[in-house]
Amino acid sequence: MSQQAASYHAAVKTTPAIAPLTDVSVWVRGNGLEVVLLFLGTVLLVRFIGWARDRTTERIETTSNDADALVRSEASKHRHALAQILTWVLTVLVWTVTLGLVLNRLGVPFASLVAPLTAGGVALGLGAQRLVQDLIGGSFIIAERQYGVGDMVHISATTMTDGATGTVQDLSLRITRLRTPNGELVVIANGQILQVTNLSSEWARAMIDVPLAIGVDVVHATDVLREVGVAAYDDEALRPLMFDAPTVMGVESFEVDRVNLRMVARTLPGKQFDVARQLRIRVAEAFQHEGIVAAPDTTTAPRTEDT
Repeated sequence: MSQQAASYHAAVKTTPAIAPLTDVSVWVRGNGLEVVLLFLGTVLLVRFIGWARDRTTERIETTSNDADALVRSEASKHRHALAQILTWVLTVLVWTVTLGLVLNRLGVPFASLVAPLTAGGVALGLGAQRLVQDLIGGSFIIAERQYGVGDMVHISATTMTDGATGTVQDLSLRITRLRTPNGELVVIANGQILQVTNLSSEWARAMIDVPLAIGVDVVHATDVLREVGVAAYDDEALRPLMFDAPTVMGVESFEVDRVNLRMVARTLPGKQFDVARQLRIRVAEAFQHEGIVAAPDTTTAPRTEDT
């Protein structure tokens, strides 16, 4: 009897130590495995969403017409922005649902989370006003098609700065990323944007002011500019960038030592700078050939020292 009693007491003592290990093993094979599968499935689903976004944007680019081969059309830029926004919303939604399912598998009752979530929501609402403002601002930018991915814009974010000019590389509900001509990446919160100047909406204008010295035959110079505009429009490299031949507007202004002639050209959005550079080169070559003297730039004249 003593040996049976001893073995019984030994079994009673070892049972509490074995039971928790058995429970953990059962939980790992049950709810624990489901938690792992939920996380793996969520990661794969998020990657699939990103893959679908990339395929959609590639299809948008391949279905563009000849004009859009040089610059994205307004519709394609808007679709790019919408694709990024939908990707961001779906990713947040998927991870939110996964978090709720994981908490359920961990045995956390949702009823007990109501009070903490309510208090946390109030605190988050008070501390995240800027975030809500950014999300609302981004929603209006997308809905009103103010600009899209690929647009060249000038954004004024605060009254204390001159703003930033660059090409939109990324647009989400919260921020806008610009790549400046110098290669700098500028991140601007959508809720802080005060003014947007879209430099690549539908069409743009290349404008050139040609300064002439006093005494130069203005009529002859105007004819030379017209010939330059016609020749530029006939050029196979420049013509796809312009909607029509450059127009000479005539005398734009008079100054003490110069007369300014203006030439303008309607170009594809974002191509006005390239066209303006090419027109300046052609104008300089034509004036040199015709012997037309341009006015000197007196704004950067060197200083002379008193002797």
